[in-house]
Amino acid sequence: MKRVLITGSAGFIGYYLAELLLSEGFVVHGYDGMTDYYDVALKRRRHAMLLQKPNFAATEGMLEDQELLDRVADAFQPEIVVHLAAQAGVRYSLENPRSYIDSNVIGTFNVMEAARRLGVQHLLMASTSSVYGANEDMPFSETEKADTQLTIYAATKKANEAMAHSYAHLWDLPTTMFRFFTVYGPWGRPDLALFKFVDAILDDRPIDIYNHGDMYRDFTYVTDLVRAIRLLVDAVPERPQTAEDIPPGDSLSPVAPFRVVNIGNSTKVRLLDFVEAIEESLSKKAIRNYMPMQMGDVPATWADASLLQTLTGYQPQTDIRDGIDLFVAWFREYYRK
Repeated sequence: MKRVLITGSAGFIGYYLAELLLSEGFVVHGYDGMTDYYDVALKRRRHAMLLQKPNFAATEGMLEDQELLDRVADAFQPEIVVHLAAQAGVRYSLENPRSYIDSNVIGTFNVMEAARRLGVQHLLMASTSSVYGANEDMPFSETEKADTQLTIYAATKKANEAMAHSYAHLWDLPTTMFRFFTVYGPWGRPDLALFKFVDAILDDRPIDIYNHGDMYRDFTYVTDLVRAIRLLVDAVPERPQTAEDIPPGDSLSPVAPFRVVNIGNSTKVRLLDFVEAIEESLSKKAIRNYMPMQMGDVPATWADASLLQTLTGYQPQTDIRDGIDLFVAWFREYYRK
């Protein structure tokens, strides 16, 4: 049974990934800072459910605490590290940019150092579709340049990609970066649009619709996302002999066992259609507050997920209406609304 260290295991995606890996017989150790960026009770509930399963243990600690992280990693001796912990959120990065440097740059460096020192078989780390920034050619492809990040959040994630590439090259550390698109589902974060919209509509509060609803997102259902991560665990990148050995469309580095992979539904959904689907699921109309585009935001994201399919044979495909219905059912039960 392989041992997997997951950072951010009490988080939205980390919880689902840990649950999936445990169901397949992996031994999982979680590491999570339990920060109060959003409701800590939700994080503790996720961890509590995981702790009921055999082969799961967890440590509460910050990524910036290198001594604790090293102690946990040395004791557990993981063969695979999946680094999901981060200071998330595009909008919060306008208010508290330093927290993104601390967690996403320093914390990620500490994770990479532990992975290097232990010689893990595969390091997998979360990036974001936000690194595409001001790029306009869609769907976004991993092989296109992404040098125009628009927020410090996106910039820290692009920095993570560059840092990871250098470690993969220098230490022959097989590394896969995955760029998440808009992830949603039950147990989701309260700062995400679906959670905020459902909560507000049920409480008869208005919802803020930015850019007057003329925005598009590639919504990815959380269980589809973690299935893709699980399959990528086995798709270990290898340093190519020459650049000519890299297939067309593959983001594999010519000088390192390093690859970037989009995980998205490959479908762009208009924000107003998203709101209408929520209204239908709730059988209740929203009070709409149309707003201009928010600083640092982008009008559209849309994934080219063909590389994911080539590597794993898998394509996320949950329909947005089905995913919203599943979230609404969970939300009503959990919050008794």
